[in-house]
Amino acid sequence: MDRPLTAAHRRSRRRGAHRAAAVALTLGLVLAGCGGKKLSDEEGSTADTKDSSTGAIEAGDGESGLADAEKPVRGGTIKYGVAAETSGGFCLPEAQLAISGEVVVRAIYDTLTIPNSEGEYVPYLAESVTPNDDFTQWDIKVRDGVKFHDGSALTAEVVKNNLDAYRGTYPARKPLLFPFVFEDIDTIDVTDPLTVRVTMKKPWASFPAFLYGSSRVGIVAQAQLDDTKTCDRKLIGTGPFEFESWTPNVALKGKRNPAYWQDAPDGNPLPYADAIEIRPMPEPEVRRNSLLGGDLNVMHTDEPEIIGDLTEERDAGKVNLLVSAEQAEVQYLLLNAGRAPFDDERVRKATALALDRDQMIEILSDGLPPKANGPFPNGTMGYLADPGFPDHDLPEAKRLVAAYRADTGSAPSFTLIINPGSAGSRYGDLVQEQLSQAGFSVRVVPEDEAKQINDAIAGQFQAIQWRNHPGEDPDTQYTWWHTGSPVNFGRIDDPEIDRLLDAGRAEGDPAARTKIYEDLNRQFATKVWNVWVSFAPWAVAEAPDVHGILGPDLPDGSKPSGSVSTAHSLLGLWIAS
Repeated sequence: MDRPLTAAHRRSRRRGAHRAAAVALTLGLVLAGCGGKKLSDEEGSTADTKDSSTGAIEAGDGESGLADAEKPVRGGTIKYGVAAETSGGFCLPEAQLAISGEVVVRAIYDTLTIPNSEGEYVPYLAESVTPNDDFTQWDIKVRDGVKFHDGSALTAEVVKNNLDAYRGTYPARKPLLFPFVFEDIDTIDVTDPLTVRVTMKKPWASFPAFLYGSSRVGIVAQAQLDDTKTCDRKLIGTGPFEFESWTPNVALKGKRNPAYWQDAPDGNPLPYADAIEIRPMPEPEVRRNSLLGGDLNVMHTDEPEIIGDLTEERDAGKVNLLVSAEQAEVQYLLLNAGRAPFDDERVRKATALALDRDQMIEILSDGLPPKANGPFPNGTMGYLADPGFPDHDLPEAKRLVAAYRADTGSAPSFTLIINPGSAGSRYGDLVQEQLSQAGFSVRVVPEDEAKQINDAIAGQFQAIQWRNHPGEDPDTQYTWWHTGSPVNFGRIDDPEIDRLLDAGRAEGDPAARTKIYEDLNRQFATKVWNVWVSFAPWAVAEAPDVHGILGPDLPDGSKPSGSVSTAHSLLGLWIAS
């Protein structure tokens, strides 16, 4: 697209899409799609436009309302509506957090590193993170004088204990998944009161990205770390807000940390707000209506219809809005290659060939989201516009299905697990219709998010409507795809992918790493381990008197990332008086 979408154009596209849906399968929206531009705020936190599309959409205008805003003021309560409750709680080494839980982490905790606008992972709670020449040893120096909410000091010993807890070697904690994330760590030692030395089993050039962990690897106070009874619900961090209370499915409340370690431009500690309430509201329409009605003053969403509605509300001056496709997650058909029929490469390829992904995006999403031909969005290391992923070719899909039938005596048949609700049903109907044309038999079953995750971990599925893999450093996908990992949900068993993942982890040269991950992208296309569909931007909307979604400059002076797919800073949010 060569121009931004206007409200009228969006409405026109919706009418056209809905007419097509009525003719075909009476389908509607399910996937997401608007581009994003990084914030340019009153504190000097600026960044360049970066369009994550493949040509289907135009980058947005950044957070609205900032040009007319005055300087930040202090006070008030941020009431933030999120997409789900984190039922397992917030004992971080053991927690399983989606984006809603990551918002809580950004409120209560800090991470050792953080991504900036250049895609680098820079020191945050750490003052420095320094490797040796071959990346087999990393020294993490933590900031002096930082206090946890209980008054205890941030020290190297506490950081060591946290990292040991994440990797499963700290006695009080029993993490499920993080030990595999950090399995390449050999030893962790305290070398002085503020310095931790991490020694690797093999070179690990991208280790700083894992100290952020998509917002998940927050540093927990020693008292919470050692709490074997209430670690999940008595939160103690160093973050901008101190934990006050948590009523599941109602709100998690925090109050301003008066001794936070980062200062605002006015010389006083951040954050600006006096308090925060994070409220789970699973229905996006409820979040939107609560924002417009004043019950919330911030919300997030990845629902395309809601993003479209919020864009019109923004144009009418009723909300401030940031839509970001930076580091976007990919939406795809997660295939279980460990079970029939997807243990057969022909069936995986036939699925990709039978699905008309352009039609899916047009019918289900008004043609807005960027089409995905691989797992890496534009702007991420390893991205290729055309890695060779099979595009729609119904005759070839039929040929492969016929060959499979000739060998096995039956057509490929599987159950597709979809998201609950009407949007998931429309998605399932369209996939079922398209694949049936190639000779597949597809049964569609809705499941809630918790059961989907449990089924994925257990391998008790054939195909799932899925979204994952935010476009951070590609090495952060290592555990999702490496053979034997418990979160390799697709049961990918590919020696070439394993080789490339290991090589990318060890390589320190950016150009060489880029080539490695481009080759990995091509291998995914060749073997069709998953069927990529589109990239999924997120939107954060504020009441018109609220500003500062991405927050101030980072401690090293660099600009914050424009991504909101793994939550965003809460430091800079302020409410106009």
